[in-house]
Amino acid sequence: MTADSATSQQPAPARQPPLKQKVTLGLKSLLRFATGEAAPSTPDPAGLFPATDPAVDGEDCTHDCESCHVSYPRGFKVETDDLLYGHVKGWSTHVIVATGKSDWVRDVEDEKGSVMEAFGEATSPTNGRLMLSASNIPTPSHTSNYSEPTTVILLPAFTVVENVTPAAVPLLISEYINHAPTSKSPLGPITLPRSLPLPLSSLPDAQQLLARPSPHRALILLCSHRTRDARCGQSAPILRKELERHLRPLGLFRDLDDERPGGVGVYFINHVGGHKYSANMMVYRRPDAFGLDAVARGKLGPGEEVRIKEVEEKKKNGGDATQEEGKKEDDDDDDDDVGAAQCIWLARVRPEDCENIVKYTVLQGKVVKPGSQLRGGFDRGKGLMSW
Repeated sequence: MTADSATSQQPAPARQPPLKQKVTLGLKSLLRFATGEAAPSTPDPAGLFPATDPAVDGEDCTHDCESCHVSYPRGFKVETDDLLYGHVKGWSTHVIVATGKSDWVRDVEDEKGSVMEAFGEATSPTNGRLMLSASNIPTPSHTSNYSEPTTVILLPAFTVVENVTPAAVPLLISEYINHAPTSKSPLGPITLPRSLPLPLSSLPDAQQLLARPSPHRALILLCSHRTRDARCGQSAPILRKELERHLRPLGLFRDLDDERPGGVGVYFINHVGGHKYSANMMVYRRPDAFGLDAVARGKLGPGEEVRIKEVEEKKKNGGDATQEEGKKEDDDDDDDDVGAAQCIWLARVRPEDCENIVKYTVLQGKVVKPGSQLRGGFDRGKGLMSW
């Protein structure tokens, strides 16, 4: 072996952050040192989420969607030099609040009379940092009136809690969030109360908080917070349409109030940080959500097709189950529910990325462009987090 050939086989040096980001990270490191805070032990991104590999996943993972004919508005520019991975602030629980709106005041805790405001005033959970997101999920009354009870989703528990009012938030925290699995919890059965009496002054017409598993196998959250950054308001509707275009033929797209079991819910949420890296996308997945995590697409034989677990089950049962039958099956599986195994947080997402995000990230838990798009996340099955 010649010296030149030996040199050519050496791994490429790790890319360094640009000077501005390096200064910022240096200041954060000094602050941790001054406060005695331990430096984060960030796992290698490939150890957290597998990256696609053409030898395993096929050549499709190496190029963007060729049938995508939509694009962001002219002048849509984002920061492209910073290193993304490992720089998000860790969270234990993510609460998604149904508001029926896709834009909010700058800080959602300032939405007067809202559940978000109540969270801002309540005692923090005892099991770690809470990330709070307002969402465009319709409210039960199909209004954006904060005087009406609403619904929240607890993640990673994948638990839907109904009849939530501002007055019920302390009870929601003490009896549900404090006992729910977090991003650090190992996978295991979720044991949360199905119902709890509400404070008498909270909601005269419905005296209980009601909890049930989310019917979906995965959730995709898109930042649409135009008030914080116009790019988020521009990108979210475009990405949602592209995601729908690729999910619907698979039978997996679930609209805002679509409660059919399985599938993928696609929701807008408020600012999550890093709007200069727009578009931000968070993908929550149940364990091996569609039975494809171990499938090597690039090694399938001629005529072999990828078979999505829940779609195949419906075919065996003679077609689509009715909603009531689906709910019964979902109830039967409650005892085995462990919530989300993963959250994969991506940024700099563009419309042409959506096909492969659906194909590899949503369906298989892999990351197509880890070097330029992966911000972080967690995998409870591996016990790993990016923070």
